[in-house]
Amino acid sequence: MDIKKELLDILACPQCKGDLRLNEEKAGLICDKCKLLYEIRDGIPIMLIDEATPIG
Repeated sequence: MDIKKELLDILACPQCKGDLRLNEEKAGLICDKCKLLYEIRDGIPIMLIDEATPIG
């Protein structure tokens, strides 16, 4: 999975506007506040709340 640090620095959770962290194992971006995983498909983060996966 390849996502540039510059892109990661400007992306925010669409639900709470909080920071996201890259999770290589789950192939996505995680919002720790909302406990949501935003999948990265073909190098593109899917930043739709309806597409996010709740994490425990």
